[in-house]
Amino acid sequence: MKVILHLFLQSATLGRKRAFLTIAAIAWGTVAILLLLSFGEGLKQQLGKNSRAMGENIGVMWMSETTKAWKGMNPGRPIRVRIDDIPLLASRLPELESLIGEAIQWRTNLTAGKKTVAGRVKGVHYPYGEARKQYPVAGGRFLSPLDEAERRRVIFLGNELAEDLFGKDDPVGQTLLVANAPFTVVGVMQKKTQMGAYAGMDKDHSIVPISTWKALFGRPTVNNLVIRVRDGSKMKDAIARTREVIAAKYGFDPSDERALPTWDTVESQKVNQNVSTGIQMFLGIIGALTLLIGGVGVANIMYAVVKERTREIGVKMALGAKAGWITGPFVLEGLSYTLVGGAAGMLIATLMVLGMSFIPTEGNQVMEFLGTPKLSLPIGVATASILGVIGLLAGYFPARRAAAIDPAATLRYE
Repeated sequence: MKVILHLFLQSATLGRKRAFLTIAAIAWGTVAILLLLSFGEGLKQQLGKNSRAMGENIGVMWMSETTKAWKGMNPGRPIRVRIDDIPLLASRLPELESLIGEAIQWRTNLTAGKKTVAGRVKGVHYPYGEARKQYPVAGGRFLSPLDEAERRRVIFLGNELAEDLFGKDDPVGQTLLVANAPFTVVGVMQKKTQMGAYAGMDKDHSIVPISTWKALFGRPTVNNLVIRVRDGSKMKDAIARTREVIAAKYGFDPSDERALPTWDTVESQKVNQNVSTGIQMFLGIIGALTLLIGGVGVANIMYAVVKERTREIGVKMALGAKAGWITGPFVLEGLSYTLVGGAAGMLIATLMVLGMSFIPTEGNQVMEFLGTPKLSLPIGVATASILGVIGLLAGYFPARRAAAIDPAATLRYE
């Protein structure tokens, strides 16, 4: 081993310029693959976060019409779940964490001082805040069970709607007219980047207790239901069971999915995760190909080294050098170029990713949607593994060629 190491050091010293260029090529390929994988990881994490911003382990069930005949009744009957029936339905669905009614009044005048905005007013049950991630900023709160029980005139505002009505002033505790009825603002939603939505984005809506909403607008039915389960893997069963209970109450075929079309957000989030994983793999392949080109460069240089040292190799073999003494220095040289270049590339890429993490994302819609590059242990392991394989292959094949040289032929080599 000492002999091999000595021969390797002697060989590497003779071609410093060549070694530098080879290491630079590997470093560039390493930077490319790490940055691409880091961008892919950042995108994957951000898309996951954005898709979960609407809520986790929830399904949204809309009111529609029957499409199947049932017990003598023709299809085409509208299904409208009544607000007052929701507690009864929920009691028959113990497998759900919550069953939440959501009633919507579109383009309602909201007035704060001299400012009037036509916005959406939603009436919901109080678990809606947690289910839909409607978290209040400091100093405020979401709706409470007491607000609902006492039909209180309290309102929770989306962050952009609050800014439209009150500007930079703190809305909490202030009075707001909703369809000319006075309401007290109890909270404002924390800003969030939301990828999925229905009935508009959360930042633009206002929320009141569903009991208050019913009294204010006089409509006894909901637009949709929000189903929340404790275990996302049981969402499909929960949707089917909820449809079955509602069908029994309102008289329609429980297999009629179009009567209550449902958005399974758990399934949607899986699709988003798969898409982002696919993007990350595609970026990784591009980076790996870039790194492979650097590895081909190392192999070409090692073949050139073998050719340059043909006479030297022949002399050593004629003097009785073992095959390992011939192949060992070439394998070590190819591997060392790759590992040194890889280490340099990893350091450069890490510094670049860390630098990008300091770029402010607040107010930058592109960065809020795509996220910032993220390094992770799997990315580092994958890159190191690719580097190791490329280094071994780049040194092995030229070394094998060197070991196959005929000592007698080398004496005639110029």
